[in-house]
Amino acid sequence: MTERTGQRSERSPSPPRPDGAAASESSGPAQPSSAQPPSAGTPSGTPSGTPAGRPAGTSPGAPAAEAAGVSGAEPSGATARPDAAGGTAPDGGSPGAEGRTAAPCSGGSTRPGPTDVLLRPPPPALSPPRPVGARRIWPRSFAHRLTSPLPGVRALARLAREGAMRPVATALAEEIPQLPFAPGPLPEPGPDGLSVTWAGHASWVVRIGGLTVLTDPVWSRKILGTPARITPVGVAWQDLPPIDAVVISHNHYDHLDAPTLRRLPRSTPLFVPAGLGAWCRKRGFTTVTELDWWEGAELPARRDGSAATAGGAGRARVRFDFVPAHHWSKRTLTDTCRSLWGGWVLTDPQGQRVYFAGDTGYGHWFAEIGRRFAGVDLALLPIGAYDPRWMLRPVHTDPEEAVRACQDVGARRMAPMHWSTFLLSGEPPLEPLTRVRDAWAEAGRPREDLWDLPVGASRVLEAA
Repeated sequence: MTERTGQRSERSPSPPRPDGAAASESSGPAQPSSAQPPSAGTPSGTPSGTPAGRPAGTSPGAPAAEAAGVSGAEPSGATARPDAAGGTAPDGGSPGAEGRTAAPCSGGSTRPGPTDVLLRPPPPALSPPRPVGARRIWPRSFAHRLTSPLPGVRALARLAREGAMRPVATALAEEIPQLPFAPGPLPEPGPDGLSVTWAGHASWVVRIGGLTVLTDPVWSRKILGTPARITPVGVAWQDLPPIDAVVISHNHYDHLDAPTLRRLPRSTPLFVPAGLGAWCRKRGFTTVTELDWWEGAELPARRDGSAATAGGAGRARVRFDFVPAHHWSKRTLTDTCRSLWGGWVLTDPQGQRVYFAGDTGYGHWFAEIGRRFAGVDLALLPIGAYDPRWMLRPVHTDPEEAVRACQDVGARRMAPMHWSTFLLSGEPPLEPLTRVRDAWAEAGRPREDLWDLPVGASRVLEAA
């Protein structure tokens, strides 16, 4: 039976996108963003994050706020915007990252004092797990989920004129031989352990809850529209253990590679964004689970060498939650934003969590992910494909933004990815590594918590 999810009552509610302005260096100063979904012809720009103002006629501490059921007033001079969970957040913060300030206990002053109480609405409970492999019907487009307009004709013309999407030849000749590559045997963390092995780009071998999970597997030497990979795949395909699940972040060719997926048994469970299931089923996969943002599904953990299947009632389970990202989707000339994009939070029976961000720019979603999924042990975050910034800022974090994202999520450790594999942009090949190390040190984070792995290397996180 096909489940219809295009209606509001059938879908888990997604947090509203904060109103803001999008700016494009190719099209002049920023203008207030429209509530209409952006089209493919809209000039590119950067999400400003400018919050919507307080409704007219209200002020911090005004009686109207209490009459409306607001628990407190913002500090003087702060404006409020919608929060992802239905509350408000002070201007300049991320949704959910700061709480509302309670009304002062004495006098009528709106200035915070030592007796003020910071109130933070509790994060919503995780959604009940969706059935694995269920067929669902989705909206025709997810363009309304964009947090920045897509590049338009003027932006593409500027890009062609500047020719800035590849590093200069001297940087390639000097730095490609220095890219870190150190393949080794896959670790065996055990049913209660957790390990990650970087195969290159956004492809990881994650061992969690006794399962072996691949993220955005790309084992091809070359993908459409780019030169061949500049480092080999870090793990030979024949050295992989049986794959228990695959998670896909979105449908771009450097993340969804049909030749690699053809190597998998068609019974392999695939966890994919909403709208991508038909593409997978057309290629013979029989257990395809499509999820919207903030939805999750589960597979039984493996403790006895048995295969992971959708059944296994009563057994400990590994949960797969699909979370938002600042990105977009497109695979052909006619399918722009027809499927969703996002990242994944994997949680084992002991509560250990890995956040795989997929492809994303920097923005408000990171703090909301951290609010809903407390205690992330490891964040796999992209640090490359960011130059030129006027073009790529909305959809790709640079190294400094990746460190900020790690802090917003509240992750204890960070493993950089999305660099050192394919030449997708103009920065020198080694620059992302140098900059992320500097940014991590400037943030005061312990050096041992930055897992800046060579391609092919692994790290193990033992259960506490």
